[in-house]
Amino acid sequence: MPAPSLDTALRPFDTLVHERMRLGILSALAVSMPLSFVELKASLRTTDGNLSVHARRLEDAGYITCTKRFEGRVPKTEFQITDTGRRALETYLERMEDLIRLTRER
Repeated sequence: MPAPSLDTALRPFDTLVHERMRLGILSALAVSMPLSFVELKASLRTTDGNLSVHARRLEDAGYITCTKRFEGRVPKTEFQITDTGRRALETYLERMEDLIRLTRER
């Protein structure tokens, strides 16, 4: 595969995906979904508030969906990545791969 051009590799990243916690959420949901709030929080080793804030940003952008329901009397929140979110993650990863390849080949 030919190396990308410098202009291509240095285009701005999707800042919504670039933030560490949001990238972690999208990556986790891309390989394992749906994930409950508890599962996602444990895998990312974060707090309830931090996960809620970042998940809301991704949900507002249409990158993930959030479903809330009760199992008996226990509330359960589940997240899934959307097609839009998966495309955003794939584009982000391709851009990172281009940047890494360009950096290593020069």
